Amino acid sequence: MPGAPLKSFDIGFAQGGVYALSDRSNASVDLIDTHNHRFLARVGGFAGARGDQSGPNGVVLVDQREVWAGDGNSQVRIIDLKSHRVVALVSTGGTNRVDELAYDPRDHLIVAANNADNPPFVTLISSDPPYAVRSKIEFKRATSGIEQSVWDPQSGNVFVAIPELDGKAANGAIGIIDPKQGKLIGMDPVSECMPAGLVMGPAPQMLVGCSDDAVKAGFAARSLLLDARTGKVIKAFDRVGGSDEIWYDPSTRHYALAAVANLGGPVVGVIDAQHKRWLGNLPSGKAAHSVASDNGTIFVPVAAGDKACPNGCVEVFAH
Repeated sequence: MPGAPLKSFDIGFAQGGVYALSDRSNASVDLIDTHNHRFLARVGGFAGARGDQSGPNGVVLVDQREVWAGDGNSQVRIIDLKSHRVVALVSTGGTNRVDELAYDPRDHLIVAANNADNPPFVTLISSDPPYAVRSKIEFKRATSGIEQSVWDPQSGNVFVAIPELDGKAANGAIGIIDPKQGKLIGMDPVSECMPAGLVMGPAPQMLVGCSDDAVKAGFAARSLLLDARTGKVIKAFDRVGGSDEIWYDPSTRHYALAAVANLGGPVVGVIDAQHKRWLGNLPSGKAAHSVASDNGTIFVPVAAGDKACPNGCVEVFAH
C-alpha cells in the first residue's frame, strides 16, 4: 500500500470490481481493482485516527456509482467512483463519528450508525440527491454502542447488531428497523456474543459474528447462524469467533469472517452457507478485523508491524 504505513484501518467493501478500504492512517478511502489487484486511487480529506472522531469508518458502495464513508464529526462523505472525488457531505446531527453503513436499494436509503454517541443512533439518509435525512432512530438500551447494520431483501427490514443491552455484557440483540416507518420495531436477543459483524446469506440465513469484545469478556469464541424471520439460532460455529466484519459472497455461497480474536491468532474463517458447514480458517495477520469478498476473491487488510508485511498490506485470498 502506498503512503504512510497502514497502522489504523476499519471496514472494507467489495462489489463489481472495486474494493474500498477505510484507511485511517492516510485519512482516506483506498480503492483497489478486485480483478487485477491494482491500486486505483486514494480519496483523502477524512479525519484519520482520532478515537471517537476517527474517519473513515464504515464504507458501502451504492449502485456502482458512489462510495459512502462514515467520518468524524458525525459526517458521511460521498465519493464519486468515476472522478474519485468527494461530491457531497451529509451530517447526521450527532457529536461523534459516523461508523458502520448499510444500503437499502429498494427504498433508496443509506443506514448510518453513530455508535459512539449517547445514546447511539441510526440515521436513514436518501441515497438520491440532495441526500436528505429521512429519520433518526435512537437505541436507548444499547450501552456499548451499535455495530454493523444490514438490509434484508426478504422482509425489507434493516437489522442492527447491538453488543450490549442495559449494561449487561451477556445480553446483546439484533435490532429490527422498518425503513418505511423509520422506527425500531423489535429486538431479537443474542446471548453471550456481543455481536459486531452481521450479514445476510441465502434466505432466511443471517450470520452473526460474535466479537473480540465477547472473547475479552470471557465468552466463547463463536459465530451464530440465525433465521432472520424468527431470530432463532439455526447453528452455532465454535471453530471461528472473535470477529469484527463478516461477509457473504453469493458467487461462492461462502461466508468469510475476520476473526481477529480467534483462539490461536487472527484468521479468516470460511463457512459454507449452502451446507451450513465450517470449512476452515486461513491465518491472516496483525489487527486483521476487516474482510470483504468479490467474485470469490477475499480481501483482508493487515496492520503495519506484521511480520509478513511490515508496513501493512491487503492480503488477497482466492477460493
